[in-house]
Amino acid sequence: MSERNVLGSVLQLCGDDPVTGIYRDGTCAVGPDGIATHTICVVVTPEFLAHQRAVGNDLLTPRPEYRFPGLHPGDRWCVVAVRWRQAYEAGAAAPVVLAATHERALDVVPVAWLREHAIDVPDDPGVLGPAD
Repeated sequence: MSERNVLGSVLQLCGDDPVTGIYRDGTCAVGPDGIATHTICVVVTPEFLAHQRAVGNDLLTPRPEYRFPGLHPGDRWCVVAVRWRQAYEAGAAAPVVLAATHERALDVVPVAWLREHAIDVPDDPGVLGPAD
């Protein structure tokens, strides 16, 4: 069975330039073990990157040993749901690509918060579920 997004459909590609995902396959997949937490597809902003660096999650500095190129504003990237929630609560949440955000993100972040920052609102927003 294919992995699902927060819209209830097949998980879409998040980004391939740079290639994102815990498995570096371009998706925010959790994989067969189901424990990967890089489930929210975002478009990083300067505010989000600055916030993450300030809380100890440096997304700017390249780390070749982890196949991590370092991010720039506008890059699409799968982020850890807890980190996105932390940014949301600090007023620095990055825009979210719902179709590429894994349904497991809902274990950590309410769908209303994701919808609030969605940049790919579906034709029928009702597929997102209740607002609260």
